[in-house]
Amino acid sequence: MGKLLLFKEIYLEAFRNLGHYIVTNYFKAFSWFCFALIAITFYAFVFRLSTGFAFD
Repeated sequence: MGKLLLFKEIYLEAFRNLGHYIVTNYFKAFSWFCFALIAITFYAFVFRLSTGFAFD
């Protein structure tokens, strides 16, 4: 029984930091993706303003 608990603890310890690493990088990539979408939207709006687009 002791060896089973030892294997369980080793397994949990191995994947504990892996999950944190994946979540951290996911949010970092998601924030850059959102920033890029906002920048593209801002560029399109400024382009429309500079070319005289009629916002009807």
